[in-house]
Amino acid sequence: MERTWAEGLVNVVDVEATCWAGGQPRGEVSEIIEIGLTVVDLAAGERVARHGILVRPARSTVSEFCTELTGLTQQEVDQGVTFAEACRLLAAEHHARARPWVSWGDYDRHQFTRQCQATRTPYPFGRDHTNAKAVFTGAYGLRKRPGMAQALGIAGQRLEGRHHRGEDDAWNIAALVLHLSERGVWPATAEHPA
Repeated sequence: MERTWAEGLVNVVDVEATCWAGGQPRGEVSEIIEIGLTVVDLAAGERVARHGILVRPARSTVSEFCTELTGLTQQEVDQGVTFAEACRLLAAEHHARARPWVSWGDYDRHQFTRQCQATRTPYPFGRDHTNAKAVFTGAYGLRKRPGMAQALGIAGQRLEGRHHRGEDDAWNIAALVLHLSERGVWPATAEHPA
């Protein structure tokens, strides 16, 4: 029997990665520096847990532009865990392999895939993934897919916390997931498998 999303919890995930104002500097690779995760109980219609994992980059540094965008500094992320440890935490403590997961767009899923392959780290998530941006765009009949902050405005909600902080963005995306669920347009099962 196929398990529907409404029967359990869903992980909403948002990552921040090293980035630069211009081109990527020679020898550096964009790496995840923060993983935000909000657990949503679709049946109860609420956000039930909020987490942030700082990740220490191994092949890049946090640029001034990246700090301006995310608020994260090199000193802060240096206190984080390794990427492999972050993936282990996602699987062990946040049930990432068993629990369906959601991101705003496909960037987060692709970033995890690339970084896991590059570092030979086991992929922490299961196959049940939904692109909330695609669901939102379809639900509102939009021609262009909106950014998360724009979508909050369309939905009549306000941004909570700092935009481009993984933990805050996951919390806000979770609010949009609940909004879509309340409108009856959230898919009953994963529509966009990883």
